[in-house]
Amino acid sequence: MNLKGKTILITGGASGIGLESAKQFLALGANVIITGRNKEKLDQAKKLYPQLTAIQNDVSNPDDALKLYHIAESLGGIDILYNNAGVSNPTNNLAKANDKITEMAAYEMDINYISVVRLNNLFLKMLQNRPEAAIINTTSILSYVPSNLAPTYSATKAALRFYTASLRNHLEVAKSNIKVFELLPPLVATEMAKGIDAKTITPETLVKALLDGIQKNKFTIRVGDTKVVYFLSRFFPKTAYKLINPVKNSIKLSA
Repeated sequence: MNLKGKTILITGGASGIGLESAKQFLALGANVIITGRNKEKLDQAKKLYPQLTAIQNDVSNPDDALKLYHIAESLGGIDILYNNAGVSNPTNNLAKANDKITEMAAYEMDINYISVVRLNNLFLKMLQNRPEAAIINTTSILSYVPSNLAPTYSATKAALRFYTASLRNHLEVAKSNIKVFELLPPLVATEMAKGIDAKTITPETLVKALLDGIQKNKFTIRVGDTKVVYFLSRFFPKTAYKLINPVKNSIKLSA
């Protein structure tokens, strides 16, 4: 897929993976729109990269999502929708009673899964009217093997992985021009990873792999340790589970 001249909308684009993506897409000659809830971060991103269009928006809010669609429409439409926004709550110890577990689970599921489905449905017709279009969904290494420290986050990413595969197949059967890419990162050195004692990769490395995959029409883009965990989860599931959930994490849960 040729990215030069394409207009891409990146949710959660004001920091971390989203901002690095904006930077690298711009370098390839794409037009980039970023969204996020934090106006201060959006303003900082705009200062760093004046070519950006920055829109304050909460994609988990149905009214905001519709508003975002109309803004994109007024700007001439988009060619690529990159569903990058995501959240993860601190350790959920399911063995201990916690009144907030249900509330936190609903919050994660809404942003990480429901919001993606909502945006895709809103933008589907617009994307179908472009000569070449794409949807990018970010799942996770944890969509193959869950983390005991992030059970709901893992579940949301597994749900999104299945949805992404189904969406791709539906569009292929319909002979649509929309390509559906899935990015499966390992742990990335962003704010979300702070405090996690595990190996990380940089956002720059992740996004380079993403762009390389898109340009080569590689629809499932596994990066770094995700490749290893994918293989192990298929043939040695117990080994994969221990790799994602080392003994030190079990100690944290029992503390």
